Order: sequence, then structure tokens, then C-alpha cells
Amino acid sequence: MSLYSTKRSLTYGVMAVGSMLLASCNLSPKYHRPDPAVAQKYPADAELKPGQPVHQRVSDLGWEDFFTDPRLKALITLALTNNRDLAAQMAAVAAERGQYQVQNAALFPTISAGGGAQYVGPSDTAGFAFAPGSGRSISTLRFYQTSIGFSSYEIDLWGRIRNMARAQQEQTLSAAENLRNLWLTTVSQVASMYIQWLADKRLLDLARNTARTRADTWRLNDLKFKHDELDALTLAQSAAELEQARSDEEKETRAVADDEHSLQLLVGTPLPANLPPALPMGRQTMIAELPAGLPSDLLEQRPDIMAAEHLLLGANASVGAARAAFFPRVTLTANEGTSSLQFRKLFSHLAETWGVSPNISIPLLTWGVNQGNLRTAKARLAQNVAQYQKAVQSAFREVSDALTARETYRRQDEHMVVLETQTQRAYDLARMRYHAGIDNYLTTLVQERQLYQAQQSRIVVEAARFQNMVTLYRALGGGWSRKSQGQK
Repeated sequence: MSLYSTKRSLTYGVMAVGSMLLASCNLSPKYHRPDPAVAQKYPADAELKPGQPVHQRVSDLGWEDFFTDPRLKALITLALTNNRDLAAQMAAVAAERGQYQVQNAALFPTISAGGGAQYVGPSDTAGFAFAPGSGRSISTLRFYQTSIGFSSYEIDLWGRIRNMARAQQEQTLSAAENLRNLWLTTVSQVASMYIQWLADKRLLDLARNTARTRADTWRLNDLKFKHDELDALTLAQSAAELEQARSDEEKETRAVADDEHSLQLLVGTPLPANLPPALPMGRQTMIAELPAGLPSDLLEQRPDIMAAEHLLLGANASVGAARAAFFPRVTLTANEGTSSLQFRKLFSHLAETWGVSPNISIPLLTWGVNQGNLRTAKARLAQNVAQYQKAVQSAFREVSDALTARETYRRQDEHMVVLETQTQRAYDLARMRYHAGIDNYLTTLVQERQLYQAQQSRIVVEAARFQNMVTLYRALGGGWSRKSQGQK
């Protein structure tokens, strides 16, 4: 068989199959994105105030540009490289891609080539056929053949195979969005835990300084008590406050260690000793405000919403595949090759052979299998619609909560600054009055407690405010890319 004739035959075959595919139909329902069932705007208290800066879309803002702390950047880089959850999800995406490649290959015929030889001769025991002395010679029949073609190829007239491939494709895309969501979550978790670590270190420093100050106060009071200048009650109160500060010091020491252990788990490797120095708390992000945009923007920014929609699209395609099962299936087997009794003539023009074998299968009685598959596909489609709407509503609430918290944390932080200033002033006045003999030590003790609590509360609120900025960055879909859109 000549190379030209082989290529010509295969071309005709592909053209015929292509024409049939173009004439085929698709039985999947027409897709319409479900109504997200959320408000058109975020709550009024969540909007940016007039005069506040407006930056690019959060989803276009790369994490390396959003976070400015070099130590935090190094930790995020380590986490994205070594985090075991990310590694597992990457493998899951690769597996889904492989499944899509397998499913999509069913759209095309599997072409194979082969050749063989057959030798047929009389058995030594077949004396009745070729007996010695009969005058007939014993001979062997030889038969050679080659072929190229495909077998049992289903012509996708009703879109069954295409919809199965589409469903697997959407499954793969959903897995990729889940990877993006896990990536984003990992970045935000590292940043939030890092801010918590900074806050706990500040609380530890505050507890140490307070314990040191109270230790000095107790030694002074103990000296006064020994000289009968101070009563036993005041000395006991001073000792109790000292032990409280020392207890807080141990508690914060434990909290800092726990934070470092959590960071190590998120990073996926022991924390290197040569990490860059940390910036003071509050200088971890580049900007103080993030534009929320509209709730509809979340549909294109949030990877969890996009993953849910891919699953919805896949379920929609599965309905089409289930519908196509009610219609006849047409399969085709075709081959072209050569056959000859003589090997030297195997590739001559006269040795060419070909064959086409179409087959049709009509489902008559399936005992409810096709109906059950269609019912299942429709139910899963409805399930995915509900899950998609729930994902949108959850995202809307998360962003709304983060936006509301941003404004309230800002105002609360302002109040905490004033509270700390005033309690510091009250404590200073109480000490002056105590040393002047105007008030007893109890007044000073109360003011000292209030100052210590105000200092602790301000650190906690400040940390929550900065963590809220990280939460909002993640909730609006930021943190997937390393660099901002448009940058290399």
C-alpha cells in the first residue's frame, strides 16, 4: 500500500467523521448563571468614606506588593514552597487534568497499526492427508497482512461523549480554583499568624516591663514595711500585683512559642535562623484601605465562587450526557491494509484491502437505568445551584463583615489611644497623690491595674485591626498572584 493512498484514505475518514460530528446536537440544558440572591451593594457602614484613597482591584494586587514586611514576605514564600496542603492540592489538580485528557480522548478514534503472518501446514500425525509414498508433497500455507484503522469508535451524534468530557473539564477547572483558594488562604493565614506573633511579643514585653516595675515597687514597699512605714495590707497588695504580672509574663511566653509553632506548621519547614528582621506591628501592609467594589465583582474574583460555578457547569453537562443515553449509539470500525500469500507482494497495489463496519445500538428496555441516571443528574444540578448560591452569599457576608469590622476597628483603635493616654495620666496623678500622702496606696493600685489593662487591650485591638485588613484582602480575592497585574 502506498503512503499516498494511506494518507488519502485517512483524510477521507477524518472528514467523514468530522462532518457527522458537526451535524450532531447537544442535549445539555442552556446554562444561565443563577441569581446570587444578594444585595446589590454592601452595607452603608462598610463603604469607603469620601476622601479616602481608592486603589486598584484587590484581586489584581499581588501579595508581594501588598505585604511590605520583609520577614513576612520570606515566610509566605517558604509556605507557598513547602506547605503540604498546597502540595496535595497540586497533585489533585494534576490527577484531574489526567482524567480530562483520558475522557476527552474518547471524542477521537483510537488509530492503531499492526501486521502479522500466519503459517498453516499439516500436522505430523495427519497421515490421512499427506501419507508417505502417496506422491503428494507436504507444503506450508503462508499468509501476510498489515492494517491501520480504528475499531468501535462511537460517533457522538447526541453530545454524550462531549458532555462527559465537558463535565470532567469543569471538574478540573474547579480543582484548579480550589488550589488558588488554598493558595490565597495560606497567604492570609501566614500573615494573620505573623501579626498575632508580633502582638504576643508586644504583650510579652509589656508583661516583662510591668513585672519589672512592680518588682521595684514591691522592694520599696517591703523596705518601708520593715521600717514600720507601711502596713501589711499594702505590702500584700503589692506582692499580688507582682505575681499577676509574672503570671502574665509566663502566659505570653507560651503564646509566643505557640505562634512560632503555628507559623512553622503553615510554612511546612523549620523557621530559618537568617530571616530578615521584622518591622513594627502596623507596617505589614502597604495601604490602609481597600476598595470593595460591588458584590457582583466577587463572582469573578473569589476562587471559591468560581470553583462552585465550574462544578455547576459540569453538572449541567452531565444532564446532557444522561439525556443522550436515551438515543441510539452509532459506532464505526474501519481499517485499511494489505494482505498477500507472498511477502514480496505484500506492499503492491493489488494487495490493498479495506473495510468499514458501522453499527447501531438502540436502547429498548433498560429497566429504568437511563431514567435513574437522568434523575440523578438533574438532582445534582439542582444541588450545585444551591451550593453556588450559598458560596456567593457566604462570600458576600464575609466581605460585609470585614468591611464593617474595618470601620469599627478604626474607631475603636482611636478610642483605645485616648483611653491609654487618660489612664496613664490618672496613674501618674494617683502616684503623685500617694507619695504626697493625700491618698492611700489602693487608689494607686487601681489606676495601675487600669493602665495595664488599657495597654493590653490596645495591643489586642490594634492586632485585630491589622488582621482584619488581611482578612478583607483575602475575602475580596487578593493574594493569589505574586505580583500585581501588569507587572512582571
